[in-house]
Amino acid sequence: MINRRKFLKLLTAMGLGLGFSRILLPLPIQAAQKPGLVVARGDIEQAVRAVVQELGGISRFVKAGQKVVLKPNMSFANPPDWGTTTHPIVVATMARLCQEAGAKSILVIDHTLRQPDLCLEKTGIKDALRPFEKTHLFAINSRSFFKEIPLPQGKELKKTEVARDILEADVFINLPSAKSHSQAGVSLGLKNLMGLIWDRNFLHSYIDLNQAIADLASFIRPNLTVLDASKALLTAGPGGPGRVEVLNTIVAGVDPVAVDSYAVRLARWYGQSFRGSDVKHIMAAYNLGLGEIEPERLQIKEIKV
Repeated sequence: MINRRKFLKLLTAMGLGLGFSRILLPLPIQAAQKPGLVVARGDIEQAVRAVVQELGGISRFVKAGQKVVLKPNMSFANPPDWGTTTHPIVVATMARLCQEAGAKSILVIDHTLRQPDLCLEKTGIKDALRPFEKTHLFAINSRSFFKEIPLPQGKELKKTEVARDILEADVFINLPSAKSHSQAGVSLGLKNLMGLIWDRNFLHSYIDLNQAIADLASFIRPNLTVLDASKALLTAGPGGPGRVEVLNTIVAGVDPVAVDSYAVRLARWYGQSFRGSDVKHIMAAYNLGLGEIEPERLQIKEIKV
C-alpha cells in the first residue's frame, strides 16, 4: 500500500497539489471523534441538523472561506416520493448549514443518468436551493468537467476520470439516498460516488462492479456522509418506480463503510434482510481498510426529533 509521503509526491508530480490530497487521502477511522454514527428519526430538516450537531457541529467539517461540494443523488427525473433521489430538504438543509459556517462557495453536483435539466427540476432540488447565495447547482454531464486520475489502491479500477470540482474542493459531503440497485444490490453512500466519474458504463460492463465501487471509495473520501433514508426504494432500483417505505431516518458519520453497513439494515431490500457483510461492494470497501463493517464497534447515538 502506498504511504502518505509517497502519495503526496505522486500528487505533486501530477500537478494536483495538497488541496486535492486533503479530501481524497484515506483518513484513519480511529481518528474519528465519537459518536461514530448518529441516527436521527423524525422531521427531515430537524434530523439533518441533529445528526450534524451530534457529530460535532458543522464547524467540525466546514470552515469560513472554504469551497464545499455536496453530492446528492439527482440521477433521475422523478419526484422525491419515488425514493430514487436525495430528498431536496436534505440538500437544502446541508447547503444552509454550510452557508452558516461561512463557506466561500457551495457546489451541488451530480452526473445525472437522465436529461440534466429535468433531473434538477423534477427532484425538487433546483427549487429548494433557490434561496441560497453562493450555492450553485449543476449537472456535470460534459467530459470537460472531469480529469483522469490514478487509483493507487485500486484492484479492478486502476484509473478513472473524476469530477474536477471534487479535486479542487476543500470539503466534500456525500448526500446519498437509500435505494435498491439491480446490479449492486443497494445504492447507498459508496455507490453514490459513481456519480462523480465520467465513464460509469466501464464499471458496470467490463470489470467487477463491486470491487470497482470500493476502489473508487479508496480515493474519493467524503469528509462527511449524510445518508437520506427518509424514504427507501425497496424494489426496482435505482430508477423506480418501485415499492417505497417511509423510514423518516437520517444516518450520518465520517466512516462511509459504517454508514452504509448501518443503513442497509434499516429495511428489507427485495423482501430480504442484509448486513453490511452481505453486500459485496461494502465488504470490498471494508477489505480495503476503508471503514468499519460492524457499526456496533463504533459508538452509535440514536435520537428522535
